[in-house]
Amino acid sequence: MRFDDADRLAQAILDRVGPRIVLALPLGLGKANHIANALYARAASDPSIHLSIFTGLTLEKPRPKLDLERRFLGPLSRRLFDGYPDLAYAAALRRGTLPPNIEVDEFFFRAGQWLGVEAAQQHYVSTNYTHVVPVLLQRGVNVVAQLVAHRRDEEHGDTYSLACNTDLTLDMLDARRRGAANFVLAGQVNSELPFMPGEASRPAAEFDFVLDSAATDFPLFAPPREPIDLVQYACGLHAASTVADGGTVQLGIGALGDAVAHGLVLRQTRNEDFRALLEELAPPLPPGSLGGTPDSTPDSLAPFTAGLYACTEMFVEAFLDLHRAKILTREADGAVLHAGFFLGSRSFNKALSDMPEAERAKFQMRAISFVNELYGDEAAKRRARVGGRFINATMMVTLLGEAISETLDDGRVVSGVGGQYNFVSQSFALDGARSILVAHSTKTRGGRTTSNIRWGGGHITIPRHLRDVVITEYGIADLRGRADRDVVAAMLSIADSRFQGELLDAAKRAGKIEKGYEIPEAQRHNMPERLAAILGRARVSGLLPAFPFGSDMTPVEQRLAEGLRSLAAASLVGRAKLFLAGIRPGPVSEAVQAGVQRMGLAHPRTLQEFIYRTVVCGVLNQSA
Repeated sequence: MRFDDADRLAQAILDRVGPRIVLALPLGLGKANHIANALYARAASDPSIHLSIFTGLTLEKPRPKLDLERRFLGPLSRRLFDGYPDLAYAAALRRGTLPPNIEVDEFFFRAGQWLGVEAAQQHYVSTNYTHVVPVLLQRGVNVVAQLVAHRRDEEHGDTYSLACNTDLTLDMLDARRRGAANFVLAGQVNSELPFMPGEASRPAAEFDFVLDSAATDFPLFAPPREPIDLVQYACGLHAASTVADGGTVQLGIGALGDAVAHGLVLRQTRNEDFRALLEELAPPLPPGSLGGTPDSTPDSLAPFTAGLYACTEMFVEAFLDLHRAKILTREADGAVLHAGFFLGSRSFNKALSDMPEAERAKFQMRAISFVNELYGDEAAKRRARVGGRFINATMMVTLLGEAISETLDDGRVVSGVGGQYNFVSQSFALDGARSILVAHSTKTRGGRTTSNIRWGGGHITIPRHLRDVVITEYGIADLRGRADRDVVAAMLSIADSRFQGELLDAAKRAGKIEKGYEIPEAQRHNMPERLAAILGRARVSGLLPAFPFGSDMTPVEQRLAEGLRSLAAASLVGRAKLFLAGIRPGPVSEAVQAGVQRMGLAHPRTLQEFIYRTVVCGVLNQSA
């Protein structure tokens, strides 16, 4: 049944399922915002209705806290996110005004999104991605509301595509066919959503209700690509050196995925430069030490001839760039990529929509049970997923190889487990596969720098018996099958040298490494200044640009984004240096003038605006 009004559709849902609604909304982009908001409004105005929402990765427009952030993000947000309907439940959670008859549980947060919101923290559900459907079934979900793409032709009539979120919906539909679930499937048509073929394409008969109206169409949530800093590039280059030709790759969201992808492109197109950068950063692992594929060359840093296939939880934008570079070319079941969900920039959505049908069919959206697990047609999956390199980010790693990817010491959740455990588990189950966990060696908050490599951790996501490969900007630690003493030594070798001494002392006190052990001289120079000297030259030469694959931001905004990120990470001394760099004598360049104009600081009227203007000049002068 089709509707052009969300409120009338909400009433139809209430008439069908009654006043107790257990609503499942897809992770990320695929939420049917108008349907969710209409159900929320009904429950908020009628205490006899009980609404329980289960979802993940709620998307919100940027919320700048400081004036300098507002000056940068305000115009950008209006250009990229105007028209995107806010989710009523998210706004209520943030205000602390969620009615008592409405509850919201999430299994995955946008990183740091809900750190200060007690209601969200209390209703976080920690679960592996592949275990979400059993949780939904246990809770008795009776409504699934999803954003869909629509197509009509004479042969098939109305057809809808689950597009960006086949991940859990396909598994829920399978449960409904088996009689294990009974729910209403409500689709909301969006004209910007790329129509993905294959299993994502569903007949109209599967949908109980469809909302299709120009009044409820809206611009997709499409965050721009982020700048890649030198630490991320170092991690990405190391990770690119681990990927086996003819193998399988998984990448995570954000700048790290772009950094790995650009490293792979350099390996393919500028191989000598790629090798030279790695040699300067840290000697690469011995050829073949991580395993390969039957047709891999002994030289694990060589360009790709057999190509790569992607089996990835998230279809990140970087995979299109790898396909354009003739790297993502190896097919499995007619596809170069199988993924469970996607979220990307406007350019990404447009590229998928404009792609010829035959080419788009090579990017297949599948159920998360297919992507993240080996169960079901296991023999075929094993044949396809040879030489797997499952590359994911983590927050912190212990000296014994445990990963902390979800929760802080005080119990607050930063993001979630997602599919990280699934891919770590697969890496041990598949011949020749490896789990690659990437962490920055340090973090800086409030001008204070601490180590992300620690002696111990309170909330472990990946236990030490599943430790495998860990990468920081300072190199690669191969931990699989090694004794604790050797794991400690390997982790020390990729730690920031400012913290190596205290980490080594902790290991010695625990008796995990001999009292006389000393970190080799070659590994005692893991310092930001050395990294900046090596990769700074490559940045200036254009080898490592901040936006290697472009951005929906303007060139002026790209320079500002890069500079403001360095400002946010700078210590008090570093910020003072940036201020001084902004008052250097001489004419102001056109690029700096354009940046100051974009920030609304061309004519400062207050002391604070003068300080802001000077700092902006400093960060732009430094980046230049």
